[in-house]
Amino acid sequence: MQDIAEQVRAWHAAGRTFAVATVVGVTGSAPRDPGAALAVDADGEAVGSVSGGCVEGAVYELCRAAIESGEPVLERFGYSDEDAFAVGLTCGGVLDVFVQPVVPGADAALDTGLALIADGEPVALARVIAGPGDLVGAALAVTASGQHGALAVGPSTVGALERAIAAEARAMLDAGRTGRIVLGLDGRPCDEHGHGTVTCFVESYVPAPRMLVFGAIDFAASVARIGTFLGYRVTVCDARPVFATKRRFPDADEVVVDWPHRYLDSQLGRIDGRTVLCVLTHDAKFDIPLLERALRLPVGYVGAMGSRRTHRERLAKLREAGLTEAELARLRSPIGLDLGARTPEETAVSVAAEIVAHRRGGSCLPLSAGEGPIHHDAAQPAEEGAASGAHAA
Repeated sequence: MQDIAEQVRAWHAAGRTFAVATVVGVTGSAPRDPGAALAVDADGEAVGSVSGGCVEGAVYELCRAAIESGEPVLERFGYSDEDAFAVGLTCGGVLDVFVQPVVPGADAALDTGLALIADGEPVALARVIAGPGDLVGAALAVTASGQHGALAVGPSTVGALERAIAAEARAMLDAGRTGRIVLGLDGRPCDEHGHGTVTCFVESYVPAPRMLVFGAIDFAASVARIGTFLGYRVTVCDARPVFATKRRFPDADEVVVDWPHRYLDSQLGRIDGRTVLCVLTHDAKFDIPLLERALRLPVGYVGAMGSRRTHRERLAKLREAGLTEAELARLRSPIGLDLGARTPEETAVSVAAEIVAHRRGGSCLPLSAGEGPIHHDAAQPAEEGAASGAHAA
């Protein structure tokens, strides 16, 4: 949704009815993650994608039909000998797509949610995609401080359900997660879909995850470049002003001149479980104070450059500083995967590969060496939540 937010907002501002098709469930080797969206307006203009081309035509027609009928629909696209060529989903996966018509001004949650997404403000958009007919399509837009919209659309709605959906959506927003939740009509969590349950799809839209690169060296320029490519907001920090310049790091969103540990202390309110720290300073007077703090913070990844000897010496100093073995175990050092990298660019690929594998639960083995699922996190139950694609990180 974030990728198409500007066009959708333009339609909304012009009072044009449109439909949004969203991937709300993925099984197997499907081409797009939950949250991928395609929107079609009443004139037939389309933006976005739900499958990278596999089922776009079929979903486009569903959007046109939803605009005409005014009714939302949940459709499953899967591979079989009979339908493979009909819809083109030949990769062996399954996509659940929810199509919802949107009439500007008719739903406070959708109106507010779409506006906040377009403005880049943190918001979780929760929509009922399965359950009692009078609830399907109902939505809540949840922020850190409140909610917009209501589920009071029929006799099936109870206050406990609305409060439970809002609470779950707010928790998922805090974690930057997108996925499905299943609740009973009384608002209590359920293990299975079925009669008397409500399935909601919650899309969390949060600022891009951060990558903090410490050490203004040539390797840092390549790491900053690949970090930006992966969708991180990249900051390069070094205490030496002659090296920490925007000209040397044009791909970084910001370049900061400060002692690494002092800068990290100043950012505690802006880091979270998606934050990545790459310590490339390779100098104990910078590394130790920084890592002493970093390994005690709830960040997603901490890696440090250096030889194995440097790593052993670094661990000894960190133990002297009082870090526990559990805290030290969080340190990825020497940083990166064993790709045989030599150049800064190759090293950046090695670092990026380790970050992705750590985030997604990859084995780091060649895909040709295994028989298991290609997308490790997609094998988790949908209700546990999948990482949102667009920062939704």
